[in-house]
Amino acid sequence: MSTYALTPAARGGEAFPMPQDQRKPLPPLLPTLALALFALGAWAAWLGWDQTRDLHPDGSTTGPYEAWQVIGLLLTLLPPLYWAASRRHLTASVLGIPAGLTVAAYVDWSDDASGLFMVGVVITLLGTLTATALASALITATTRTTPRAGT
Repeated sequence: MSTYALTPAARGGEAFPMPQDQRKPLPPLLPTLALALFALGAWAAWLGWDQTRDLHPDGSTTGPYEAWQVIGLLLTLLPPLYWAASRRHLTASVLGIPAGLTVAAYVDWSDDASGLFMVGVVITLLGTLTATALASALITATTRTTPRAGT
């Protein structure tokens, strides 16, 4: 069907355009960058401030992160992941959060003199890619496919 209302034209008048939804889809890079920046900020808020290891009476050390910090980071990242995946921004949902967390891990751990920090950074990248891909697939499969307002 044409976007012009032909009623006035049928009466000898000019045709005029009907109002259309002028919303443009988000460029694919924008949600990806937004999720990466959000993940970077969430890392800083939950993990970035804790840099001390805990020394136990037997001489062993743990840390620097506690379980509650990592769980808090995970719970903070779930809503933006759900937003992106449910709106079919799959590139953003799979790549955005891992990119942000990988950059944050690199910056946070790069002062390690042993050089082994890169092993942790690569494990962070692979683990978050796997987790976000699985979560995005699950969210996409379980959410409706009709467009929502504001997408």
